[in-house]
Amino acid sequence: MDLILLLFIFTLAAFLGFELIAKVPSQLHTPLMSGSNAISGITIVGAIIAAGVDDNSWLTTVLGTAAVVLATINVVGGYLVTDRMLGMFKKKDSGKETK
Repeated sequence: MDLILLLFIFTLAAFLGFELIAKVPSQLHTPLMSGSNAISGITIVGAIIAAGVDDNSWLTTVLGTAAVVLATINVVGGYLVTDRMLGMFKKKDSGKETK
């Protein structure tokens, strides 16, 4: 019964997430992505806690370490993409300096 409830919640969250993101105007994608990357930093904290659990299990340590690595890649990659997207809105320098 618990598994069915968890699958229902996962399916509902996936459906609602897709519907909400699909309705976001293109002008808001960059700020939304930046905000979600900041929130994703919380994933790193949870992964560090999972990796540091002292239960004498190598599986917990391996999965926790993998979670730290993957969460870090996710956050850093998201910030790089956001920075590149914001760079597209900067004015191009024509090579002339004005003082």
